[in-house]
Amino acid sequence: MTALANKHHAVNLSQGFPDFDVDPELVELVNQQMRQGHNQYAPMPGLLSLRGLISEKTQSLHQSYYSPETEITITAGATQAIYTAIAASIKPNDEAIIFEPAYDSYAPVVKAFGGLVKPYEMAPPFYDIDWNMVKRLVTANTKLIIINSPQNPCGRILKEEDIKQLKIITENTDILIISDEVYEHLIYDKQTHLSLARYPELKMRTFITASFGKLFHCTGWKVGYCLAPEMLMKEFRKLHQFMVFSVNTPMQFAIEAYLNNKPTYLELNEFFQRKRNLFRKLLEPSRFTLLRCEGTYFQNVSYERIAADNDVEMATKLVTDYKVACIPNSSFYTRNTDFRTLRFCFAKKDETLEKAAELLLKV
Repeated sequence: MTALANKHHAVNLSQGFPDFDVDPELVELVNQQMRQGHNQYAPMPGLLSLRGLISEKTQSLHQSYYSPETEITITAGATQAIYTAIAASIKPNDEAIIFEPAYDSYAPVVKAFGGLVKPYEMAPPFYDIDWNMVKRLVTANTKLIIINSPQNPCGRILKEEDIKQLKIITENTDILIISDEVYEHLIYDKQTHLSLARYPELKMRTFITASFGKLFHCTGWKVGYCLAPEMLMKEFRKLHQFMVFSVNTPMQFAIEAYLNNKPTYLELNEFFQRKRNLFRKLLEPSRFTLLRCEGTYFQNVSYERIAADNDVEMATKLVTDYKVACIPNSSFYTRNTDFRTLRFCFAKKDETLEKAAELLLKV
């Protein structure tokens, strides 16, 4: 869709990255670290001082302690953390349950290591989970459950009832969990992010992945991290060591310095909630049906009142005829299930959102 957007000179609300600048202070911090000579390999697990700050942040927000020495690893983005966690968990013929629509890296990596993907399909408009149906997916071969809250692309967040059911399903099993929490600070309407770090019964079996790229609007830097109990982290690091060895050094030093300014992430939800509200307000007069967005920086819409086209056809038509790019949500389902919904990214300048809405009102 980005290639189509470039070809047709369309407003690109497809790929999930901001079109506004990184804070100049953070850029300057990277330059300072380079000039100070921090240009060689960092320690394999990441800078201990940065891991210490992540530990403090997790303790403060979720009342959960992770050892900087043995339970936190800096990664080359959250996607690498997810890949490594799956690689440490899945062997041939193991089964992994994922909740769809899902970030499109989960299923291919499970398959790459010989695993079987068992998708649970959530449906619009609310993307609720019937946990009795999830239980039916669990077998003796179930090794991994992958969750994502807030969820890309549908914007759903986990509630206490979801946590309760996850505990029931995994109790007295050796099932591992990957909790993709890259949008942890993008939760709206005064709701709370329920990190699995908060729940000892789940924490003991969970890899938590997170992203500084999402946190600080620098997705191209590819810096993230993984939290896991020491036993799991040992296995994670065995693979991490030979996949990337270490993550770029000056950016780790810069992020460490920047992370000390807590409002940069504690006020992030307010920043993006304003953008969500603006985009929704701009689209209200349109013929699209706005779906709920509890988190992430993606707004989903239904176009059932507009056309009978499948979602790929509709997304293509929006690019070619109306000059706005989005993502057809069938691409986030293993079976390409089509509910006639589209995903728009609102992590954009206000003028970008205003221009896109102006065009979409013509549909």
